[in-house]
Amino acid sequence: RLCRCPPPSPPTMSTSAASSPSPDQPPANKAVRVVVKGRVHGVGFRDWTAETAESLGLAGWVRNNRRDGTVEALLSGDPAKVDEMVTRRLPIGPPAAAVTAVVTSPADHIHPSLGFEIKLTV
Repeated sequence: RLCRCPPPSPPTMSTSAASSPSPDQPPANKAVRVVVKGRVHGVGFRDWTAETAESLGLAGWVRNNRRDGTVEALLSGDPAKVDEMVTRRLPIGPPAAAVTAVVTSPADHIHPSLGFEIKLTV
């Protein structure tokens, strides 16, 4: 079962001109913490996640959680790309994986210049 966090409520503004974003402004970034459950250890899930996230232009990190057998990640970047990673890519994973759930929660944004890293297992 795939769990997704609800989109944030749009801010309310008093004038209609202020409520529409300028075409010159990039979209606001989105960041989520993701826990991936299933057969995700020993199948190259961290490397696959890092490569896939980088190909989508996302920043963040990924690591194994030895205690509960999950993979945890932080994904930050363009909202459409974060959503694609969470809803289309992670539920499938690399060929040897068998994902049973992808659970998301809101997270703090990270600067895109930090890139994507594979962290040590916790």
